[in-house]
Amino acid sequence: MGVLLHHFYPIRKEGYSPVILLLILAHVVIIAYLVMKLYPPLGARANFLERIKLDSSVNRQSGKFVYPLPTPMNIPLGAMLKIMGEMIKGSPNRKPRGVVPMDRLDLRQLKARQPQAIWFGHSAFLLQLGGLTLLLDPMFGKAPSPFPFIGGKRYGGKLPFEIDELPEIDAVILSHDHYDHLDYGSIRKLRGKVKKFIVPLGVGAHLVRWGIARGRIIEADWWDELTYEGLKLACTPARHFSGRSVGDRYATLWCSWVIESAEARIYFSGDSGYGPHFKQIGEKYGPFDLTLMECGQYDTRWHLIHMLPEETVQAHQEVGGKLLLPIHWGAFTLALHDWTDPIERALKAAAERGVSVTTPRIGQPVTIGGANVPSESWWK
Repeated sequence: MGVLLHHFYPIRKEGYSPVILLLILAHVVIIAYLVMKLYPPLGARANFLERIKLDSSVNRQSGKFVYPLPTPMNIPLGAMLKIMGEMIKGSPNRKPRGVVPMDRLDLRQLKARQPQAIWFGHSAFLLQLGGLTLLLDPMFGKAPSPFPFIGGKRYGGKLPFEIDELPEIDAVILSHDHYDHLDYGSIRKLRGKVKKFIVPLGVGAHLVRWGIARGRIIEADWWDELTYEGLKLACTPARHFSGRSVGDRYATLWCSWVIESAEARIYFSGDSGYGPHFKQIGEKYGPFDLTLMECGQYDTRWHLIHMLPEETVQAHQEVGGKLLLPIHWGAFTLALHDWTDPIERALKAAAERGVSVTTPRIGQPVTIGGANVPSESWWK
């Protein structure tokens, strides 16, 4: 490259001429633009008609979705540099030192369609309720990144099943469009198995780009209620944000979900900082037989968008939860805490508050409403 530049353009003794530097910059900008436009994992923006619908939401201001209370995302430069330094430095306890215990998914058990939740690490679940089989935030990829060959890899590198082995899925329910919850590769592999995709406002544009027909997608705003094949669902608030590419932060909605059948009522928190929405949800839809509550990837410097474990327990109580299953940990390292800190802190807070907690291994079913629930400290 240097030889070619020297041949075609004059070189000053002190370095490349301004013309060459501008050409290099222009090439970088063009390449970045093409990647953003042509690389499918980055998703898609809503079209003109879709934006009209999005802008009619009461939860949207100046083209962006907003939480009712101020939720600043700006970290001072000094703090950001410190965080980067801590990440580069690393810690031996931020990832498991050995193999993470997993239970091989028993496909025969799924045929019974009994009310159960099966955790696959982080926030991914298979939920059987009301005779339906659902997937919640099915991030089944190796890394939560638009470029899977980079970024923090999944602990153990695999899951206790292959996507091809899964039965027909009645619905995929998504909480938001971040890479650790909405994975391009997983959706592409699942799309032939799934009847419906139920998502917050704006997320459907990503799915359409990835080959999902618009008629198979249901979008919802906060406090929207819907029924699907006998299930009752409510799209409820969360204190977080969204975005997959440059300049699209807050462009799509993020949410939590209430999922109810005649057998049980489930609350799935998605990603959220602590806020008054938990009490509001509890008053309107509680109590819940099982809550799937975020408790990992937190830091006091961004606690407004990711709860601390003690807040997880408090939020569980405020929504009226009976049994707590802590999530958003056990698969990836996306923060600076030790990988077991979330569950240890959540269990300590739960014991102090008299809250019942279940701690299944990845792939281990939790029978909803059952007398015996998994409680092994498998991470030790």
